[in-house]
Amino acid sequence: MRKLRFSAVLVLSALSSSCWLQKKTVVFVPPPPQVQPQVPTQVAALPQPPAIEGDPTATQPPVVADSFPEIAPPAPRPVTHHSAPPPVRSSAPTAPAPEQVQPPTLGPMFTADQRREYNRALDESLDHVRRALEVLASRNLNPEQAQVRSTISTFQKQAEQYRDQDLISAVNLAHRADLLAQDLLQRVTQ
Repeated sequence: MRKLRFSAVLVLSALSSSCWLQKKTVVFVPPPPQVQPQVPTQVAALPQPPAIEGDPTATQPPVVADSFPEIAPPAPRPVTHHSAPPPVRSSAPTAPAPEQVQPPTLGPMFTADQRREYNRALDESLDHVRRALEVLASRNLNPEQAQVRSTISTFQKQAEQYRDQDLISAVNLAHRADLLAQDLLQRVTQ
């Protein structure tokens, strides 16, 4: 009974498909041909060229020699040998060179209190990092931990380099190094 129902459902679904019941034939009807305009077959006649006065056999205009002025050739230049002049030494003391003024750097302007606070935070973070690296130097670290220690020391060096150029970046780098160092210390000492 079950097979019969399944077969009946299968047959009915195949027969009820819209493709089986409706067959439409589409007939293509080409558009009517377009009539091409007729092109005249006669060639248009060109008018005769105008008559030019002068000698028909001449190919170039005549040159009048009297119209050019006489120019004398330039005088030859005297030959000179160039040599460096001898250095002049004077007995007068030379003036000191003016101090080179450093161009202003672009960046944030800090008040004295802000600069002091950033430098304090930077020194504090770098001090924590130095102490952590001293402890980590005496420990046996696996390759992953050794990579983290290398990253910490890289951040520390970059923070020290950026101190004079970009104080905010230096503080951020030192803070990152400090966080990584504290995390690594906790993992190693547990």
